[in-house]
Amino acid sequence: MSSPSSPLSPLSPLPAAMPAAPLRWRDLIHPVVAGFVSVIVNYGGTFILVFQAARVAGLSAELTASWVWSISIGVGVTGIVLSVLMRAPIITAWSTPAAAFLVTALASTPYEQAVGAYLVSAAAFVVLGLSGWFDRVIRMIPPGVAAGLLAGILLQFGIGAFGGMRAEPLLAALLISAYLVLKRCSARYAVVGVLVLGLAYLLLQWRVDLSGLRLELAAPVWTTPVFSVNAIFSVALPLFLITLTGQYMPGMLVLRNDGYRSSASPIVTVTALGSLLMAPFGSHAFNLAAITAAICTGREAHEDPSRRWIAGVAAGLLYILVGVFGVTLAALFMAFPATFISTLAGLALLGTIGSSLANAMQDVRTREASLITFLAAAANISLLGIGGAFWGLVIGLGAHAVLHGRLPKKS
Repeated sequence: MSSPSSPLSPLSPLPAAMPAAPLRWRDLIHPVVAGFVSVIVNYGGTFILVFQAARVAGLSAELTASWVWSISIGVGVTGIVLSVLMRAPIITAWSTPAAAFLVTALASTPYEQAVGAYLVSAAAFVVLGLSGWFDRVIRMIPPGVAAGLLAGILLQFGIGAFGGMRAEPLLAALLISAYLVLKRCSARYAVVGVLVLGLAYLLLQWRVDLSGLRLELAAPVWTTPVFSVNAIFSVALPLFLITLTGQYMPGMLVLRNDGYRSSASPIVTVTALGSLLMAPFGSHAFNLAAITAAICTGREAHEDPSRRWIAGVAAGLLYILVGVFGVTLAALFMAFPATFISTLAGLALLGTIGSSLANAMQDVRTREASLITFLAAAANISLLGIGGAFWGLVIGLGAHAVLHGRLPKKS
C-alpha cells in the first residue's frame, strides 16, 4: 500500500481480497449506463445555476459558452484520469453550491476579478492537496457551522422555486407538482423528469425558439484575471470553503461508504490543478461529486466493485462530448423563461438544502450556533464591500467560539 505521506500516491481503493479479473465486454454495460445516467442527472439538474450566474454577470453568449466548455472538459478529463489511475469510480463535477453562490456574488463583482478569485481558490486547493492536510482543515470548521453556511446560501434558491408562482403560476405549479409525484415514484430521476416535462410544456406552447439553433463547436475565450482584495474575501474565500465543505466532504463519504479507501489528496490535487488551468476560460471550480457519484459507486453500476471505475471513464467521455458543443448547450439554456430556470434550480437544490439544515440542527449542543450561521448567511449581509457568505461564516464561527469555546482557567 502507498504511503499516506505521499499525496499523489492513491491508497488502494478496494480491499486486498478483491483481485482484478480479466475485463470482458459485458463488464462495460452497467458501468457505462451508470456513468451516462450520472451525467444526465448533473446537466439536467443544477447545471442551470451556471447559466443563471452568467446571466446575472451579464456575460455574452461567447463567454457563457467558454464557461460551459471549460467546466465540462475539465470535469471530463480529471474524472477519466483519476478513475484510471486509482481504479475507482472517481466522478468529478462542477461545484454546485459554488455556482449557486456566484448567482449572488457575480452581481456585484466584475467578471475579471471573479476569474482572479477562481485562480486564488484553485491555488489554495492545490496547496491543500499537496500538503495532505485535507482532514485537518475539515476538522477546523465545526460541522454544524459548515452545514448552516451552505443551507443559508442556498435558501434563496429554494424560495425561488415557489416565487415563480407569482409570475407564471401555471408553469411553476406544473413543475412543482411533477417533482412531488416523480419524487414519490422514482426519487433518483425526479429532477430529470421535471426538466423533460417542463421542456415539453414550453415546446408545446412555442415558448422556446429553436429556429436559430445550430450545432456549433465551442471556442474557449481567455479572460485575463484581475486580482483584488475585495474579490479574494468576497468570492475566493467563500468559494474555497463552500466547495470544501459542500462537495469534497460528502464526496469522500460516498466513496468510503461503498468500500473505497481512495486517498483524498490526489483527488483534491488533480481537480484543483484542472480548476487552475481552466479558470481563465470561465470555470469556477470542479471537484469530487457527491450525489451523482453515488450512482456510479454502488451495486447498480456493477456487482464487482473493481469494475466500477469504468463508470468514471464513461462519465468523463460524455462530459467532454457535451463540452465540445458548449455553444449549442448555452444557446438552448439561455432561451428558457426565467420562471422555468428559477423553479427548476430551486427544486434541484431542495435535497441539498434539506440535508444541510438537518446536519446543522442535528447536534443539540451546537444547534444555536449553527442556526445563527444559517440566518446570517441567508441574510446575505454586505459590509465593507465583502459578500454575505464571508460574514455568515465569520458570525457563525464567532457564535460557536463564544458559546462553546474553552474559557480561560482561573488562577
